[in-house]
Amino acid sequence: MKKKVLSVILSTAMIASVLAGCGGGSEAPAADGGSAAPAADSGSEAPAADSGSAEAEAPAADSAAGGAEEITWMFWDDLNATEDLISLGYKDTVERFNKDYEGKYHVNVVTTNLEEYYAKLNALVAAGETPDCFIVSPGPNLDVYVDPGIAADLTDYIKADGWIDTFNGGEGAFSQQTYDGKIYAVPLNIAAACVFYNTEMFETAGITTMPTDWNGMLDACEKLQSAGYTPLTISAGTAWCLSMLAGYICDSEGVDLAAIDGGTASWLDANVVNATNKLVEISKYFQPTAAGDTNDVATANFYNEEAAMLIQGSWAIAQINGANPDFESKCGVFAFPGTDGRVIAKSDSLAMSANTAHPEAVIAFMKYFTDDTAQKYTAEVGGKIPVTTVEYDASKAPAQLEYVMDVFGNAKSTFGFYNESMATTEAGAFFDDTMVSIYLGTPVEEGLASLEDFYKNNVWNK
Repeated sequence: MKKKVLSVILSTAMIASVLAGCGGGSEAPAADGGSAAPAADSGSEAPAADSGSAEAEAPAADSAAGGAEEITWMFWDDLNATEDLISLGYKDTVERFNKDYEGKYHVNVVTTNLEEYYAKLNALVAAGETPDCFIVSPGPNLDVYVDPGIAADLTDYIKADGWIDTFNGGEGAFSQQTYDGKIYAVPLNIAAACVFYNTEMFETAGITTMPTDWNGMLDACEKLQSAGYTPLTISAGTAWCLSMLAGYICDSEGVDLAAIDGGTASWLDANVVNATNKLVEISKYFQPTAAGDTNDVATANFYNEEAAMLIQGSWAIAQINGANPDFESKCGVFAFPGTDGRVIAKSDSLAMSANTAHPEAVIAFMKYFTDDTAQKYTAEVGGKIPVTTVEYDASKAPAQLEYVMDVFGNAKSTFGFYNESMATTEAGAFFDDTMVSIYLGTPVEEGLASLEDFYKNNVWNK
């Protein structure tokens, strides 16, 4: 099947409809995808738990009433241990579903952490034990579950009974999840990658205007460092975090990823070299432990006030406010500078196994994530942009959501994670690893040459 290449994650029209649809008027990133596309599902149902370390939990009850159809949902956070407000909202959704459908349907939850999620999911797929429902990061590389027939075609379900009409933009809300005219996943929220900053630290450092270009960003870092603060916290231990920053810098340098994928541009072109040198340049302002810090640790460095800035998606609002509610009042947000109004955007989404024995139960479960209760929670508590036309009380929402909405409102266009927007999942993983390698000391030209060789051997000549 021909992959639908999505160079723009959310259309400008969709953003406009989102802004118009928010009642108040005020988005697991992808894990590293180093493995090849998983084998097609053999049709057996997913077990209650992975054969590895994934933990199965039933948030509502340990067992369903007699005769209930059992389904399994796989998620990238522990719903019983998490402080993340979005994850807690998902836990509530599971509990509501199990209560409302007691005796008819029952969902069991398989959990793991974000860093291991895709490896464990792919292992279950390869074993013919694909979960009935699983969370995905949509975008061009969702096709690793579409092409082999692992993810079910949801088009007819979504268009039945007016469900599609509840989404902002109608069918346009599914642009990330559509391949060859068919919809393969349901979006749950919208998030943008922004720069979060500590307003008190900025004030102490004498920064009164947010950076709008690269020199302004470096100047802010220098002032923060001179004031005794760590300017930036980031995870190089979780490679997609570092490559997200690299993607922003590449975009600001005019790198045309589609041209590179098509073989009409090169990883050794001057703009790629310039962008990568800028990544090295700003890395001197990272926390000293960035090489080994996970995404959770890097984010904790920010809300524990050990660093002044965090470059992360607005999905982090739920983590920040859940772990340290008192920090909300001093947490500002601005758009990554120098991208000419372009913003990285994405959403969490749900896919269904093409071979589930319980499709109606899975669809009923999916609808709970997009009902008014769940979507109001998404905005008012989680701080993410709802995907439906639900009205919510902006005065109850986290302060950061209004800042993110401003970023969206001023965006000229959006684009996706670099690692999810390349020709193949393997190419995206190689890009991630290359950026980490360069951060750790591999010369820029040498690192980019290895990326060029990878494309010669695995993309351009295939």
